[in-house]
Amino acid sequence: MQSLWMLFASLMFSIMGVCVKLASDHYSIPEIMLSRGLIGMLFIIILIRFKGGTLKTPMPRQHVWRGVIGVIALSMWFYSFSLLPVATATTLNYTSSIWLAAILFGAAWWRGNSRFEWGMAFTIMLSFIGVMLLLKPSFNASQTLGAMIALASGLISAVAYLQVRHLGKLGEPEYRVVFYFSTTSAIVGLAGSLLLPGGGMPFWHAQSAYGIGLLIALSLSATVAQMAMTRAYRLGNPLLTANLQYTGIVFSSIWGIVIWQDQLGWRGWIGTAVILIGGLLATFYNQRRARPLSQVGPEPALANQSRSL
Repeated sequence: MQSLWMLFASLMFSIMGVCVKLASDHYSIPEIMLSRGLIGMLFIIILIRFKGGTLKTPMPRQHVWRGVIGVIALSMWFYSFSLLPVATATTLNYTSSIWLAAILFGAAWWRGNSRFEWGMAFTIMLSFIGVMLLLKPSFNASQTLGAMIALASGLISAVAYLQVRHLGKLGEPEYRVVFYFSTTSAIVGLAGSLLLPGGGMPFWHAQSAYGIGLLIALSLSATVAQMAMTRAYRLGNPLLTANLQYTGIVFSSIWGIVIWQDQLGWRGWIGTAVILIGGLLATFYNQRRARPLSQVGPEPALANQSRSL
């Protein structure tokens, strides 16, 4: 199943998160975004050089909008970390799967399509409960602005994922989608470094092999994760893909235990179990749903696929 690419993407995103946390002691967020964009672009160019392909696209406007929406969501999420506890910011950003289910439900209702996948939506809610148990989010009244920003980043991320799927349905390959997103990230990172208060020429300060290594690692892991995520949303079930995204919380928790000796506690372990159960139920549901379609022949299956997003 193509949605399982999201498992690999979640692992790579968790590695990126570790590198961002470590690199933030040495670099500003705009510098990290600039590095991520530039190295991502270079990676795609090398990939095309050896594997073939082209960066020419018949739909530049769609790529611009996907890049702008995606970078806005990413920037808001990073900014929310300065206003909220990490657990709260992460949990609120992961409402993207809930927003995605709501958007798909609204689209199905608008078209009069009664075949909205209620079972899959339930597994997403179950996994989010697991996230709440694992991260134990909380904030006080003075952090309301940060909570709204993190919540909005989740909504905007859901829109970005739908844009990724739409580009895939139009025939755009993963590498091209990721290249133009990386380009937008690099432009925004450069502008932020130069224009934001306290900024200046990016990387115009003391460097170390350790810091540079972190930038390279986070940029490569982010690029590979973006390609895997794009493939999952392009070819897989969007709700199953959104649900499998929650496994990133499990991977991140494991990194926290290994690197920073974090302690999950009983609520954390229960939350981890609920997330994994939600993912297994989503996979089972999707397999059971796909089996009847494979038995009715290619034409009805194609007709059903054409009605999807």
